[in-house]
Amino acid sequence: MTRFFLIFFVSLVVLFRIDMLEPVQLRVAEPWAQWLAATSAGLMTAFDTDVVHQGRILMSQTSGFAVSIEAGCNGIEAAIVLVAGVFAFRSTLMEKLIGIIVGFFAIQILNLLRIVSLYYLGQLSKSVFEFAHLYLWQALIMLDVLIVWLLWIRWITKRTTAQTQVVHAI
Repeated sequence: MTRFFLIFFVSLVVLFRIDMLEPVQLRVAEPWAQWLAATSAGLMTAFDTDVVHQGRILMSQTSGFAVSIEAGCNGIEAAIVLVAGVFAFRSTLMEKLIGIIVGFFAIQILNLLRIVSLYYLGQLSKSVFEFAHLYLWQALIMLDVLIVWLLWIRWITKRTTAQTQVVHAI
């Protein structure tokens, strides 16, 4: 257990430090935020032609209300927590890669839902937007990370148990 927490903590520190580097922000985080804005706008324009995007900003052409996808809102930090958890848990490299890839997509799908919902909540009520943005969605994204990680661990343990049973049967 100590090994897990030590690796988890060190991984978090290293990955968050890398994430804060200016070149990483410019070459990874900024383009990712722009992709999220473009993808969100693409999803929304299927039923709402009022939304436009420019860079990492989603905006209503009618009301002028806009949201900007900033650091902390792009899902990268949540993915870092997942990566640290996967990395710290004893498993094979292939199992780790599967957990990170599947988990990253699960986080980003929920993050797209978050961005779209915040865009519409912000047009309805500033106070509801603030609550949902600062508290509700932060908790839901981290809960998503935890659930994805726990499902991955369950998959690992079932897989390990099944392999052990096959070896013992032989």
